Amino acid sequence: MDEAAPTPPDTDNFRYRLRRDAGGAWARLKAVIRDRWHSRWFRLATYACGALVLAVALFWLIFARGLPDAATLLEYEPPLPTIVRDIDGKPIHSYARERRVQLQYADYPPLLVKAYLAAEDKTFFSHHGVDFPGFAGAVVDYVSKLGSGQRARGGSTITQQVAKNLLIGDEYSPTRKVKEMILAWRMENVLTKPQILELYLNQIFLGRNAYGVQAAARAYFDKDVAQLALPEMAYLAILPKGPANYRPESATGLARAIERRNWALGEMRRNGFIDDAQYRTAIATPLGTVAQRGSPYGSAGGYYIEEVRRRLIQKFGEKAQDGPNSVYAGGLWVRTPMDPEMQRLASAALRAGLQRYDAGKGWSGPVGKINIENGWQREMAVSPVSIDYEGWQVAAVISRDSSAAQIGFGGGETGVLPAAAAQMPYRRTGGPAFNALKPGDLIAVIRNGSAWALRNVPEVSGGMVIEETRSGRIHAMQGGFDARLSAYNRATQAQRQPGSTIKPFVYAAALDSGMTPASIIVDGPFCVYQGGRLGQKCFRNFSGSSAGPQTMRWGVEQSRNLMTVRAASQTGMDRVVKTIKAMGIGDYQPYLAFALGAGDTTVEKMTNAYAMLVNHGRALSPRVIDYVQDRRGKVIWPDRWRACAGCNMPNWDGKPMPRFAPEGRQVMNPMTAYQIVHITEGVIQRGTATVLRDLDRPLFGKTGTTNGPTNVWFVGGSPDLVAGVYLGYDNPRSLGGYAQGGRIAAPIWKQAMAPILAKMPKTPFIAPNGIRMVRIDRRSGKRVYGAWPGDDPKSAVIWEAFKPESEPRRTIRKEEVEEQEKVAAARANAVAGRPRNDSDFMQEQGGIY
Repeated sequence: MDEAAPTPPDTDNFRYRLRRDAGGAWARLKAVIRDRWHSRWFRLATYACGALVLAVALFWLIFARGLPDAATLLEYEPPLPTIVRDIDGKPIHSYARERRVQLQYADYPPLLVKAYLAAEDKTFFSHHGVDFPGFAGAVVDYVSKLGSGQRARGGSTITQQVAKNLLIGDEYSPTRKVKEMILAWRMENVLTKPQILELYLNQIFLGRNAYGVQAAARAYFDKDVAQLALPEMAYLAILPKGPANYRPESATGLARAIERRNWALGEMRRNGFIDDAQYRTAIATPLGTVAQRGSPYGSAGGYYIEEVRRRLIQKFGEKAQDGPNSVYAGGLWVRTPMDPEMQRLASAALRAGLQRYDAGKGWSGPVGKINIENGWQREMAVSPVSIDYEGWQVAAVISRDSSAAQIGFGGGETGVLPAAAAQMPYRRTGGPAFNALKPGDLIAVIRNGSAWALRNVPEVSGGMVIEETRSGRIHAMQGGFDARLSAYNRATQAQRQPGSTIKPFVYAAALDSGMTPASIIVDGPFCVYQGGRLGQKCFRNFSGSSAGPQTMRWGVEQSRNLMTVRAASQTGMDRVVKTIKAMGIGDYQPYLAFALGAGDTTVEKMTNAYAMLVNHGRALSPRVIDYVQDRRGKVIWPDRWRACAGCNMPNWDGKPMPRFAPEGRQVMNPMTAYQIVHITEGVIQRGTATVLRDLDRPLFGKTGTTNGPTNVWFVGGSPDLVAGVYLGYDNPRSLGGYAQGGRIAAPIWKQAMAPILAKMPKTPFIAPNGIRMVRIDRRSGKRVYGAWPGDDPKSAVIWEAFKPESEPRRTIRKEEVEEQEKVAAARANAVAGRPRNDSDFMQEQGGIY
């Protein structure tokens, strides 16, 4: 068979023509080289071209390869502080490591821009990122200073400075300089001149922790950029080269600042930015900077603000690498429900309560220590220990002799603490506190004439929370004496035994299991066998006495332990701990001790649980943040946040305002929740918290005292607000036998809440559908006819809340009468102290009625 003829090439095909032409060109190039290689000049030219190609390749590998893309600056967002606002929208704090306010280029006055151009880059609008004459001068300066240890002048344009600050860092080397030039050239191809200036003016560091010109205008002159005068603009324009060189706090720095400012003004005149009259007026003007200040927001709500920070970091991260909405770089706007007045009252009340308890116990010791050998001024300047309370200050003991101690403060000032002003006994030795002072001790002092006097920070501590009952919004939070002394927030972090404040939830489980507020429970000896290892456990009342059969209401009002454990035993501890868990208090094992508050919880959790009672058993999440907006104003938390169209008065359409449906799932029978609230109103009227009765308004609540006693509590409130407070040592130990919730915690609650409640209307607690209000005798639980509840809180006849079909019947059988007579006789015997033992008593009384 004949072979197939080869297919001729397609001469019209592009690839074919490209290969053909390239092959021909290469052949011709080789012929030229072969013909001319004998020429020395041709060989030199060839070698030079090869060296140039190699140099370009090496330059790319060393300098240009791997550089960031200048186009990323089109979407660059500088780190911005997170601003926290209170319930009214007023800024109260910022989380910032760099103080910065971002502005657009159009927001900067043209004269301010010209001041920076005159001082930093006169040819900015004419060069393409690099000022070659200036760069050449910088190279000469660098070579002349090699080996001297001195730093050469920069010679960088504004574009190069932006490239250095935002893209490659501040390494001091020729390599970095070349990379900076390459990036500056690229940036000029991507960004407009105004865009580059905007990045520069928002980013540069100008001292006093101010990044950007607006922040610096506030830090140095307490003005916005639009309010700056010409000499103030010129001063800010000299700061990029080295803010520390022109600090107005020292005489040397002030002189340098004025001299350099006047130089910048001269440059502005030479460039035609200002006229001669403006120049002469400006150089004759004093510098006019304000004293360096701390945060402009004050220090209200230290514990609250720190709790907000913790939760924001948990949600959004802390640093820029954690995401675009990080706390210290994202520029978030955070709206909180913190009420400054409530916060002030809660803080003052808790502090006063801690001092009342601690009074007379002596000096508790220094609040901290520094290493005096490192220089006390330096150590005090970086010490985080400070105090914000009624003129108190933290000072370091520098030295001490027999008559006085020399003390120093954070600003470098010194003072004298006379021995006579530090004579309170040191509680660890019993001797005068003055004798216990050592160099390096940090102590609390207050001014006393021309000298200072020692003050004591209470060793005992505690926490307080005020929460709204319908939303869970926390209006105030105090987690100790002072957040600057200890950041440990005892309102949210301290796990404490709640004592008798847990009892309403024990009785709530009993009510859900068929008992009523009028059920009779025996207040008498109660023992349980806990197994061979633990043996028998017998419970007792706080007072050590017992009162025989009583109503559930009486047992709650008088906080009777024996009645509580008997009710818990009858109900079943599995049901009790299930109720406690559903209310968010804690997850406990079904042991009877937990019915008396042996488990751990926090003030925040207990306060929230009581608020849920008022909220008819609906779940609430305690909130210290209402919503969070990003730097552009978009709400990014809560995830399902929706704007309420027409809710603001200017936009109201005249239609009925929207009514929001109750939030949260139902975690307790609403009737049970109301019964507990109604019962614990009696704690205020007749029980363990009668110290609050003179507030003369509907209030409910419960005191608590744990074994030791190591903690004292009160939690309760009105239909609108619930507050919880506890007091105890951080390392739990006895507070003393006299310490009770009604004596110590309730007065703290009263001091804080009385001014708040005085501004609110007196409204009753609202009963849910189905509740039946019946007149009963509060001691016997029997239904009452022909008599009405009186105004006297000790009146025998009261209104009691019952679920349908659970109220006392109108008529009873003969055998029930006999049974009640038996109970009455048993009560008389119990009061007389004649019950033989727990087993006999239980057989006689038949347990719970």
